[in-house]
Amino acid sequence: MSLKHSILGLLALRAMTGYDLKKAFDGSVAHFWNADQAQIYRTLAKLTEEKLVTVHVLPQDGKPDRREHRITDAGQAELSTWLRSPLPAEATREPFLARIFFAGEEEDPELVREMIANRRAAARERLNALESISASGDSLAARLRRATLRNGIDHLRTELSWLRDLEKEL
Repeated sequence: MSLKHSILGLLALRAMTGYDLKKAFDGSVAHFWNADQAQIYRTLAKLTEEKLVTVHVLPQDGKPDRREHRITDAGQAELSTWLRSPLPAEATREPFLARIFFAGEEEDPELVREMIANRRAAARERLNALESISASGDSLAARLRRATLRNGIDHLRTELSWLRDLEKEL
């Protein structure tokens, strides 16, 4: 998945500023795709240059103008093509598992306990964030959003269970 297509997908839902997009990422798709503000603005500039997005400047009293981005017909066509294209093979990279794999070489059980505790805290924090997201509606789009949210929640619960089992095993 590319940031380009994530942004097009979010803009297909509604017009947004770069700031709005960052909030949308954090409140909807962060469990499977994340982007920082600078990445979003760089990608928006490219999308505008490629005419996949237009920018509408909305003047505001006493504040900087609001630069709202909207997906174009060409952007919608690009999103549609991407949705219909075959998925590329995914290269798996999991830094935490790599560290666990090699941690035994240190022969330091405290190091492993600390690694597990830190990972558990991060997973609980992400789980709490996902569980706080409300996704309602009966449309296909709403049901699919709930399904991806449920997937993220299930993955984190499974990881927490795995961490408990690992700790018991050690």
